Formats: sequence, structure tokens, C-alpha cells
Amino acid sequence: MITLYTWSTPNGRKISILLEELGLPYEVRPVNIGKDEQFDPAFLAIAPNNKIPAIVDHDAEGGPLSLFESGAILTYLADKTGRFLAPSGPARWRTLEWLFWQVGGLGPMLGQLGYFAGRAPEKLPLAIGRFSDEARRLLGVMETRLAASPYLGGEDYTIADIASYAWTLGASTLLRKAAPEIWGDLPAVERWLATLGERPAVQRGMAVPAV
Repeated sequence: MITLYTWSTPNGRKISILLEELGLPYEVRPVNIGKDEQFDPAFLAIAPNNKIPAIVDHDAEGGPLSLFESGAILTYLADKTGRFLAPSGPARWRTLEWLFWQVGGLGPMLGQLGYFAGRAPEKLPLAIGRFSDEARRLLGVMETRLAASPYLGGEDYTIADIASYAWTLGASTLLRKAAPEIWGDLPAVERWLATLGERPAVQRGMAVPAV
């Protein structure tokens, strides 16, 4: 059994999507970040960076294993089951480079844009411009990749796609309305979003946690 500590954010939904795809038994422990539950000492013992998602694999070799950081969790679960990440060779590294691209670039930049352009009490043009430019650039990188390949890692659906899906879906909803000049013309990204959105496991994972 796996315990998933999560909330209704793109980072949290990466893990619930993969768990649904894998069919692994898991229980959900919602961590309401709007109420600062991520600072609870019991949660910090599992996730010292006080951020979701985190997991505890109660069936791990050697005893229960806790993990935080979404990229590490995705890689661990893929290696544990032998699915959605090649065990070796170029396909593995291609998937991992796009996974790290999402973790280090797409997610943080879209998150900062969402904050400064949407939730910040004071709108700072310099910050909004900076993150708008970077969001536009990253979406262009994604468009180029998906115009040449059906999935981010190559021919197969992998944890790189799972990592990027919820962030990109959120951006498509927000930017199409608020800043269409940033979203632009992205037919390959739109095709990829539609393909992943049709997967039943993706649909189930996006509904976790039920809040």
C-alpha cells in the first residue's frame, strides 16, 4: 500500500495520475496548503521541504520508504513497476531530460506567472513580463518537440508526459482567456493535451484529492 500526501495542484496530480495508470493500491491523505497543513510536524517528517506531493511506500524493500519531490516519486514508482520509464538506454535518458525540464522549468515558470499575473495583491509589470516571456519560450520548446514526436520522451507515453500534463492543461485554460498572446498557436501541444486527456487513468488522477 502507498500513502499519497497531496492537494489539488498540478504537482500533486502528477503522482495520482501515475498511481492510477499503474493500478497500484493507494490511500490519499489530503494536505490543505490553504490552511498551512504542510507545516504540520507529522508531514514534515515525511516531506522536509514542506511541500506536496509526498508518498510512503509501506511495501518497499527494506521497510516503509518515504519520498518527497514529484520527479523523484515519479522515477521511483516507474522503476518499481517497470512501466512508463525505460530501464536503460537512450529512451530512459530522453524521458528523464524532459522530466527534469518540467520540474526545473515549465512548472516553476508557469507557477510564478500564475502568481504574479493572477494572485499577487500588487501587479508588478517587470515580474509579469519576465515570466510571460519565459512561459512563451517554454511552450514554444514544447511545441517544437511534440511536432516532431508523439510524446515528450519519444514514441511512448512516459512519466515525462505525466509530469507536464496538469501544468500545461492549467496554462491552456488560464492563458487562452487571460493572455492568448502567450498561449499562441500550439497545435502539437493541443493534440498532446487531447490525447492524454482521453486516458481514463488521467481523468481519475486529475480528480484526486476529492475536495
